[in-house]
Amino acid sequence: MAKNKLEDGRVSRIRAAILDFGEVLCYLPTPADLRRMAELFRIDLSDFLEVYVRSRGPYDQGLLTAEEYWQGFARDAGVRVDATLIETLRSWDTEMWSRINVEMADWVERLKAKGVTMALLSNMPHDMAAHARRNFAWLAHFDHQILSCEVRLIKPDPAIFAHSLQRVGEKPEETLFVDDRDANIEAARAAGMRAIRYESTERLRADLQEMGFGILPNDGVV
Repeated sequence: MAKNKLEDGRVSRIRAAILDFGEVLCYLPTPADLRRMAELFRIDLSDFLEVYVRSRGPYDQGLLTAEEYWQGFARDAGVRVDATLIETLRSWDTEMWSRINVEMADWVERLKAKGVTMALLSNMPHDMAAHARRNFAWLAHFDHQILSCEVRLIKPDPAIFAHSLQRVGEKPEETLFVDDRDANIEAARAAGMRAIRYESTERLRADLQEMGFGILPNDGVV
């Protein structure tokens, strides 16, 4: 049986698409973005992103305020921060996740125009949610914005995938999920979704073509 196909050889129809934000719809922070934070917290640049990502769960889930998160991060790093510096960190934090992958944002718009039910599913804190909604007009193409800080659930918890399927209202096997992390892909597949791990726009195109899905990113042909 070919990958991503039904047992009788037919490709199932995709009626909904659920997309991650970080490293899918936007790019990773630049080395310069990471360096200024790493230097402030006296953490080696080579280690900083891993330390940063590992710390985010409760903050992304809405269990900590921005002040509580950054005070805790600083305390763990052995650094003192005041209210002014926390405001700077909050600004840096949203800025560094704001380099949008234009090809993917354009794909969102075209999927919506073709009648695909669209959902954003992201582990995202309140600061980034507010920043994104103020600055990224293309988010309006999503029928549903499912953000961890608002639903108080976080990927890869199976509950957030069940919640997302309930929101889009389509069968799992007719729902495409795109994310950059293996754990999230595994959880989506366990929920019955057609999940693709995002590595690059070019690789996503190839995976979608293999699936038999014709609305491709970075391509005007459907």
